[in-house]
Amino acid sequence: MKKLAFLFAAAMVTMSASAQIAIEDSKTFDNMYVGINGGVSTKTKGHAWLKDLNPNAGVRIGKWFNPVFGLALDGSAYMRNRAWGPSTKTFVRYTNIGLIGTVNMSNWMGGYKGEPRCFELIAVYGFGWGHGYGVGDSFLESNDQMTSKAGFDFVFNIGKAKALQFFIEPSINWAIAGTGYVTGSDQVQYNISRSMVQLNAGFNYKFKNSNGTHNFKLHNIGDYRSEIDALNARVNALQEELAKKPKEVIKEVIKEVKVKEPVIETKEIRIESSLVFVNFAQGKSNLTKEAMTALDAIKAGSHVQIVGTASPEGNPELNQKLSEARAQVVADYLQNKGVVIDEAVGKGVQGTTSNRLAIVYVK
Repeated sequence: MKKLAFLFAAAMVTMSASAQIAIEDSKTFDNMYVGINGGVSTKTKGHAWLKDLNPNAGVRIGKWFNPVFGLALDGSAYMRNRAWGPSTKTFVRYTNIGLIGTVNMSNWMGGYKGEPRCFELIAVYGFGWGHGYGVGDSFLESNDQMTSKAGFDFVFNIGKAKALQFFIEPSINWAIAGTGYVTGSDQVQYNISRSMVQLNAGFNYKFKNSNGTHNFKLHNIGDYRSEIDALNARVNALQEELAKKPKEVIKEVIKEVKVKEPVIETKEIRIESSLVFVNFAQGKSNLTKEAMTALDAIKAGSHVQIVGTASPEGNPELNQKLSEARAQVVADYLQNKGVVIDEAVGKGVQGTTSNRLAIVYVK
């Protein structure tokens, strides 16, 4: 069981890594959805299929972390328990709640094009906890099981904004451990005799994101490159200004960058004469190998001034601390190499666009 869980986690990490498309940054509550579904289930073997259908209804709350990988909380209530045992005489006979991983196979195999396809295939797999409701001292009072679910969602994205999804989900559900009339044993195993097949259909509604749509948006790489050219032009102008005033502390950093960095941002590090620019990933203050290589070009004994900045996302107080941390980590690295630190300050957010930088002015 441990090996199975490890392989599942490894697969999810691999798929998540494969989804490093140049998408715009997402905030915490972006790309979330809520859904309802219903259908029928029946015991996988040892029954009369058409006579033993058990209706169910469920809800699902989920989040996509990228166009390929997501997680969802999935809950279902079963109104009958035919083929499993005598009637419990309750309206809801069994409930199950689980955490499932969702993998968009269409985006994984075909790439994400900037908006969802009209039809998508999504794999679902996860674990949960089930509980049966009993009627007496000798029946179902301890009917609790660890459960597992595997299936596919055949998804149709509806509407111009593709905010609504209709899906059909065939799945198989196991009681893999626990006590009660379904399992009868605490031994963990995927046993077909402890399983049921299920066919559900439902709707998901995807909430509106901070990017103004209900889905992920891609970076416009062409715009990104043009803005980098504009940044370089501004850097050259700043160099000329600093050359005239070599002892003046840098009081302002570049505010004209209007791009949120794609995945390649941490590799974009340049040295421009007396200025060294070090980029950081969102929310991070650690130095990359590229950053260290750039800083190694500053000779021991040089005097430097360092300004750290942060991008507009997040809490202002946290952004201020993050900018200070970025300036300090650069200062610590240079000081250990014999560079004299005249000043290292954090300026927080500079402007309304992305500035995840530490600027080093070498005197």
